[in-house]
Amino acid sequence: MAYNILTINPGSTSTKVALFRDMEQVKTLTLRHTAEEIARFASVSDQLEWRLEIILDALKSDGIKLEDLNAVIGRGGLMRPIESGVYRVGETMIADLAAPKRQHASNLGALIARRIADEAGVEAYIADPVVVDELQDIARVSGLKSMPRRSIFHALNQKAIARRYAAEEGEKYEDLNLIVVHMGGGISVSAHEKGRVIDTNNALDGDGPIAPERAGTLPAGDLVDLCFSGEYDKVAIKKMLAGKGGLVDHVNCNSVQELNEVRAANGDAEARFMLNAMSYTIAKWIGEMAVVLKGRVDAILLTGGIAWNDCVNDVIVDYCKFIAPIKIYPGENELESLAENALRVLRGETEAKEY
Repeated sequence: MAYNILTINPGSTSTKVALFRDMEQVKTLTLRHTAEEIARFASVSDQLEWRLEIILDALKSDGIKLEDLNAVIGRGGLMRPIESGVYRVGETMIADLAAPKRQHASNLGALIARRIADEAGVEAYIADPVVVDELQDIARVSGLKSMPRRSIFHALNQKAIARRYAAEEGEKYEDLNLIVVHMGGGISVSAHEKGRVIDTNNALDGDGPIAPERAGTLPAGDLVDLCFSGEYDKVAIKKMLAGKGGLVDHVNCNSVQELNEVRAANGDAEARFMLNAMSYTIAKWIGEMAVVLKGRVDAILLTGGIAWNDCVNDVIVDYCKFIAPIKIYPGENELESLAENALRVLRGETEAKEY
């Protein structure tokens, strides 16, 4: 029996929806939202009914019938920390995401999935949200007791790519030690030990490598001076760390492809230098995670949208090839990862957890 799975991935300026028949992507819809449309809402939660109506109208226009669905799965949001896995969207999760501590478009994924699933008469799920927390205790310690390190990373794609690599090698994910690097607007570098992410950087707040829109880990003293300079308020500083940091701050561009194929190719030495600098910091964090795994690394996996760019991959490989074999899986893969997780539940290969 083939299963029909609807996947939903809300982003800041778009909502991506795809229908899968098992793992065949039958239909993909990218519903774009203008800045003016988004600005009408005071919070992300206020966008729920608006985005839901847009999705339902698009599904109807494309002839996708809700009664044909076997499951709906949305991207998980900024909830309480949880272990990796597939989770049913229940009342507790809905309450937490309806009044979240932090605003992010992904918070709508479970809410939209639940509403559509209710109409279809099927279960709604999320899988491996960014708040997946499997850190070993020692990884939580920072130099200040009041500031423990937190696990916020690209769990969905990282876990899916790790399982994919294991399957290709005829191994179980739970038997391997892997370093997985997701490279997008933010970059997360994680140590996967026997199926658990025991250390990672907080990619949401800008900790870790330099990224297209993230400052990465900064000199602490200089950051303190910046905060108390009187020139910037808290919101502006936060934007420098995540949103306007990294490549955006240095070269006013968040597109690695444009920097490489247009600016660097036309002789922009600063663009080339910053691409190399970002790649260098990614390689340093890979080295840090190799230490976390005590040098016992089966493979290094590079994924995310930036992994389409050899100008970054080649630098990382040059620095890190001595650690372990490196394999590259370009793309965000979020819709495919969601479908794969729902399919595992429908086939009885894993059980959905309760939040």
